[in-house]
Amino acid sequence: MHDRTKELGTKPIGALLMQYAVPAIIAMTASSLYNMVDSIFIGQGVGPMAIAGLAITFPLMNLSAAFGAMVGVGTATMISVRLGQKNREEAQHFFGNSLTLNVLIGALFLVGVLTFLDPILIFFGASEQTLPYAREYMEWMLYGNIFTHLYFGLNAVLRSAGHPRTAMYATILTVLLNTALDPIFIYGFGLGIKGAAIATVISQCVSLCWQVWIFTRPTEVVFIRRDTLALRRHIVGGILSIGLSPFLMNACSCLVVLLINRGMVEHGGDLAVGAYGIDNRILFLFAMIVMGFNQGMQPIAGYNYGAELHDRVLEVLWKAITYATIVMTTGFIVCELFAETIVRAFTTDQELIAIAAHGLRIDVALFPIIGFQMVTGNFFQSIGQAGKSIYLSLTRQLIFLVPCLLILPTFWGLDGVWVSLPVSDGLAALNAAVLLHLQIKQFSPALRSATLDSSRTRSLLRLPRRIHYFAINRVAPYIPFFSIYQHEDKEEEE
Repeated sequence: MHDRTKELGTKPIGALLMQYAVPAIIAMTASSLYNMVDSIFIGQGVGPMAIAGLAITFPLMNLSAAFGAMVGVGTATMISVRLGQKNREEAQHFFGNSLTLNVLIGALFLVGVLTFLDPILIFFGASEQTLPYAREYMEWMLYGNIFTHLYFGLNAVLRSAGHPRTAMYATILTVLLNTALDPIFIYGFGLGIKGAAIATVISQCVSLCWQVWIFTRPTEVVFIRRDTLALRRHIVGGILSIGLSPFLMNACSCLVVLLINRGMVEHGGDLAVGAYGIDNRILFLFAMIVMGFNQGMQPIAGYNYGAELHDRVLEVLWKAITYATIVMTTGFIVCELFAETIVRAFTTDQELIAIAAHGLRIDVALFPIIGFQMVTGNFFQSIGQAGKSIYLSLTRQLIFLVPCLLILPTFWGLDGVWVSLPVSDGLAALNAAVLLHLQIKQFSPALRSATLDSSRTRSLLRLPRRIHYFAINRVAPYIPFFSIYQHEDKEEEE
């Protein structure tokens, strides 16, 4: 069965990326959709304050995802690299240790957060109106935290072990169950927002049982073995060092969403928090499609980098960037043209619709270049260069976005909070382009002589200038927020 991974180093890259990315895209899109389904049922059936309460839980959900990603992504990357090096036994130990880590971290997170849940939610921006909703939802999500970590972690390993379609089916099963259970628990049992959380946990547990059954089969590339469950220092260190990048990215997202929520409360009230919650679900859908391409790229890039087939590494990188750019540009066009229509799916409150639609148009202003930035960060992670991936994560979240969130609202209020997102994304894309340019120049001379003269690679090396031109001259004039102030500047000059 382990021969399945050999195609990662031999099959044409285009077909291989589609083979691995399409199931991941379907799975990630389905995952995003079940989050949207929760929000739609809660918004339409419970009310706008429940939507705001759900948004308050986003920082905690990001923090939980940070720990899960640290183990899941780190394990998947190390397994891919070890399989590329033909070291199946060590790949097996990485898998076994990841199971133990997920249980330990999930349990510690559950106890730690549940003990101080109300103070944490109030710190995150919950008001007297939104706190009961946020508490009810988060309590039940915490009860299922261990199962959630295992579910996402095993899905990542399924893709690295040559089962991208099985990972997709597991996610689709979760989505279908969640969609069916949501109305039963929210309306039928009258549990409200708590019912949405219970439906989510049950759905993930059912899929987890199937995943565990798959990994009990000794014919798999990696499988559950008792002698691999005991933690080993170098194995845990390898997982956490690679997983540190997605951990920091998600942990920074926790801080960022905290600042966004507090800014929304200060400058727009609870409805503004609810508007951000709606917009976040919508934007997440397009981002998850790109993450699907990233997940498809990860085992291909990791395996070929481990096998020192650098020409294939560059090829899968280029294709992933191209597809990601197409996806995010589509998102930009759809959200700019149909913002109100999309938002109405979540709520009937007219004031909330107006705030969310206005914010959505600003948020997607630089979407066409965000796909490149997302793929580049994942590329460094996929080839085991955790430091560069961490650097890109930290600069976007902390160096660019946090100062924007602290400074711009003091001048422009609620619009300043909204506009901080595209500004930081534009700066992060430029930063990623420079780092990628330097990385390509570091490849071996033999590879460079074969690839640096190609039109595709020259396009990659020109990305910093292209991104800057596109952001400043093609996109910025159409951002509603910026166009208002550009118009005012022209009037003052006249």
